[in-house]
Amino acid sequence: MGGVRMKNKLITVSIMFIALMGIAGYGIYWAFFDVQRINGQDILTELASPNNTYTVTAYLNNGGATTDYAVLCTVTNNQTSKSKNIYWNSPCQTAAVAWVDDVTVMINEVELDVRHDVFDYRRQ
Repeated sequence: MGGVRMKNKLITVSIMFIALMGIAGYGIYWAFFDVQRINGQDILTELASPNNTYTVTAYLNNGGATTDYAVLCTVTNNQTSKSKNIYWNSPCQTAAVAWVDDVTVMINEVELDVRHDVFDYRRQ
């Protein structure tokens, strides 16, 4: 009987430990690596796609005293009004934005399909 209780307790503790590590791992990812949680500060430029399906907005973000400026670009689907971050680069103070076609945009010589691509300088 004691062996079964000990085994059940070990399984319970193991499951709790794994769950806690998973939650901690997600929290670290969210806090330090998720580009979607970054908000824009000062608008640099805004440009609609050729068919006006999407709009890219570029922001200049001040990193404060210890970090250089960074550029954040968001894309907004003009039909659904849903927005997401697609470009995050530092150190950078300018945003050269040009549409290649209705779903492909060139931002500072980085070509992105706005439907699924994301550029994050921290992952390069």
